[in-house]
Amino acid sequence: MLEKDTISAISTPSGKGGVALIRISGDSAVEVADRIFRTPGGRVASALADRRATFGSVYAPNEELAIDDVLLTVMRAPNTFTGEDTVEICCHGGVLVTHSVLAATLAAGARAATAGEFTRRAFVNGKMTLTEAESLGMLLDASSDAQVRLYRSGMLGRLSQKTSEIYDSLCAVQSSLFAAIDYPDEDLAEMSFEELVAALTSAARDCERLANTYRTGRAIGTGIPTVICGKPNAGKSSLYNLLVGYDAAIVTDVKGTTRDVLTQSVSLGAVTLRLKDTAGIRENADQIESIGIRRALDELEDAELVLMVLDTSAPPDDEDLALVEKVGSTRAVKIAILNKTDAAGSAEHSLAFRACVDGVADECIEMSALRGTGLDALRELIESKYIDGTISIGNDAVVMNARQAAALCSAMEALERATELARDGAELDMCCADVEAALIALGGIDGRAVSEDVVSGIFSHFCVGK
Repeated sequence: MLEKDTISAISTPSGKGGVALIRISGDSAVEVADRIFRTPGGRVASALADRRATFGSVYAPNEELAIDDVLLTVMRAPNTFTGEDTVEICCHGGVLVTHSVLAATLAAGARAATAGEFTRRAFVNGKMTLTEAESLGMLLDASSDAQVRLYRSGMLGRLSQKTSEIYDSLCAVQSSLFAAIDYPDEDLAEMSFEELVAALTSAARDCERLANTYRTGRAIGTGIPTVICGKPNAGKSSLYNLLVGYDAAIVTDVKGTTRDVLTQSVSLGAVTLRLKDTAGIRENADQIESIGIRRALDELEDAELVLMVLDTSAPPDDEDLALVEKVGSTRAVKIAILNKTDAAGSAEHSLAFRACVDGVADECIEMSALRGTGLDALRELIESKYIDGTISIGNDAVVMNARQAAALCSAMEALERATELARDGAELDMCCADVEAALIALGGIDGRAVSEDVVSGIFSHFCVGK
């Protein structure tokens, strides 16, 4: 899975800055550094103490003019991030000087690292599990406090520990089954039939409970596909701007101002919304606006959460009723936003709208999107729909992506089959096959049994210097 050559990359963002970091990792990392670095007293990298930043200069191989003055740190295997000899060079943060130092490391024998290759080496060398590596990759893109807590828990091994517990319990079951199959007359099985069924049932339930945390993990991490819809001038774009935090959408009194789908990922409390503002839905629109309305209806079909904005400054009309009917046909969670509660007559009209959406909307909430009132109530409502309040984010094991969730579901289904076979008195080798399938599925979560394509796909999303 891994070439054992020495790699090098810039590990800080490109651009002008105070400092930049170039990382070298591999069996020849210190040797590469020896060819390009020396202190004012003439010492090279291999002569330096471990884990101590040392001042010196970097030179291109066989050149006498220094590229830059740097701090260089040698970290020797196996106690490094990658598990290999590692050298880190901290230089000045100009674009040209940074790339010149990198070029010197490559001329001295290193190879340019590929995306995520440092972290991949850490995984392959047993420094972290696959879920911990995935969590690290997601932490780099975190945009909310909840995401930071979620991904940090993954890096700390919360999920790895829980899946390992289930895996180890199944190894004991499988061992007992093999003993019963291979030595049927010797009574060498460590578990009785009742204990076997209980262990399989318990492991299946553990997989199910863990898989159920994916709803919370997904809501915090990748986010919920959310559509804001309503008739023209109901306040959709005002709500969109309120959630985004700035004037991302144009707001006017002219009907049909929004004609295309606007998209933004936003954090609302602990939940991430993959938010889409759509054109006002109405009849008799012009040709261009009609295209936007068709796109709005298409987005409704794919949404998991619909924020249906209703204008309570006036009583419900035929366009409102048609909108409620269209939204009612979707499978999404539907929240009716009774907007413009600051308008005259809003209280009376809100009662009429509540009657219209009764049996269609899952929840109703009163707001003034323009003034920002009701936002906290909306946040609490959405969090209650998607965040399991019994989970302590940052402390409990939480499934964070579809790959992990699918593996747990596969393991659970295999264990349920094995339990049923055992209860029906089936041959033990049939139970073994399903327990083995569960072990393979669970092993894939942490990388015990995972394909090269899966590993490559995961690390391809990392930045080059990580």
